[in-house]
Amino acid sequence: MKNALLSILSGLLLALSWPTYGFTSLIFIGFVPLLILIYNLQQSDSKRKGLRIFLFAYLTFLIWNYITTNWLRNSTEIGGWFAILVNSLLMAALILIYYRLQKKTNLKTGLVFWIAFWIAFEKFHLYWDFSWPWLNLGNVFATSTHWIQWYEYTGSFGGSLWVLAVNAMLFFLWAHRKDYTPKFLFKKSMVVFVFLIVPIVISRLIETNYQEKGETVEVIALQPNIDPYTEKYSQGNLDFFELFAGLTKDQITSNTDFIVAPETFFAKGEQLDLLPQSPMAYKLNQFVSNYPKINIITGVSLIQVFNNPYAGGEQTNQYNENTWYNDYNSALFINQKKSGELYHKSKLVVGVETIPYPTVFKFLLGNFMIDLGGTLAVKTTQKNRGIFVSADGQLKAAPIICYESVYGEFVTGYVQNGANFLTIITNDAWWGETQGHKQHLNYARLRAIETRRSIARSANTGISAIINQKGEITSSLAYNKKGVLKGSLLTNDKLTFYTRYGDYIARIAIFVSLSTLLIAVFRRKRFGEFN
Repeated sequence: MKNALLSILSGLLLALSWPTYGFTSLIFIGFVPLLILIYNLQQSDSKRKGLRIFLFAYLTFLIWNYITTNWLRNSTEIGGWFAILVNSLLMAALILIYYRLQKKTNLKTGLVFWIAFWIAFEKFHLYWDFSWPWLNLGNVFATSTHWIQWYEYTGSFGGSLWVLAVNAMLFFLWAHRKDYTPKFLFKKSMVVFVFLIVPIVISRLIETNYQEKGETVEVIALQPNIDPYTEKYSQGNLDFFELFAGLTKDQITSNTDFIVAPETFFAKGEQLDLLPQSPMAYKLNQFVSNYPKINIITGVSLIQVFNNPYAGGEQTNQYNENTWYNDYNSALFINQKKSGELYHKSKLVVGVETIPYPTVFKFLLGNFMIDLGGTLAVKTTQKNRGIFVSADGQLKAAPIICYESVYGEFVTGYVQNGANFLTIITNDAWWGETQGHKQHLNYARLRAIETRRSIARSANTGISAIINQKGEITSSLAYNKKGVLKGSLLTNDKLTFYTRYGDYIARIAIFVSLSTLLIAVFRRKRFGEFN
């Protein structure tokens, strides 16, 4: 019973620390009850210790995953439960590996391995086909950005390292509480306190001294509030243009630089090859002809049709016996000099936009796709991070599409290619009035700090916002409200340390965890070693 309570307590502490409803500071003790549980079981005479540790860890992470991400079930019960159950399983497996390695080494080495291995796992979770980094620990500070202004040097993995290290240090003190004198224990506690407080102090100093500089960009972000289940795919693109024009016509001034419309705003799939000749493109070009300064970024659905299965590459879809097509979730850019630049979304949502390990899954399930909302087809991506340059060549926007904004190093690719501010176009309506759209908005604040780039965020239904280079939301439009958000932001041409070097903390963690694992596997365990 005691171990079960420790397991549940850890799960609740982790969940209650999470944005946007939680108390961030709880994350620094969230893992401690679970580590105590593992320690107690290891010291006990229980049988099948590994299995028991795995099951208790699974309970912990199931609680954490369910409370923080159960909003996925608003789109689909299958997809939501799959993400919750599998992510919890992976986290529990990581704890089991930590326990096995600790048995072969000692407590201190085991904790170093656990920290490095967890960070390596988070890095892995950014890239494999079942990528789901929503609960990467560095994201926990999304609503406490005044604590982590140093993300411009470390990225969110700096936050993960901070969280894991404090938890490990507190647990280590608990494990040795009987070995230390009260005076020595107090000194060790002060070391942990300093390790906890100093990053916050450094962050406050950075925040106080950081001054935004650059060109002013006046932005109009649209929030059309179209219900994706009933309205979005029942109207034509010319209807959406009329909505676009109606929302913006009274908002444009001589100072307006960009109009940003949300992901798949033009939802009826236009043919990629015929896009320049489409009525939609004609209307948009006609619109910008009246405004020499205006640049438009809007989401658009595109298709490209082929008469053989090989012309479309690996991400093609079969329509019928003789027809195949590529399906794109894209950002379209138009001004008076450029009538149709495109960027195709590259970080795809598992199940709704891509089939993980397609050779295996198509063999087992055919073209089955998990219904998370939207069109159920494999999307076609592009490899490079494209940017959109204004007609005068001074403003360079990153067209980040929805889920892509969760990936820190991925976003730096736009900045390395010249982007001096970021736009995020998204559709968060699938999850309803839940934590999903709130978390998604606040994760964008981390990208602003990492790159020191201001953000204009346009959500179909969600929260549209202007975010400054410190990660502060300077203005926003509430969920489920139709309208436009008009505001100004500043550009920045300087590259942060993190933009230059990316997830170097994660790469070091991978090296440390693999080295520790190899040493543990090939060394002879010393009897009774656990100190």
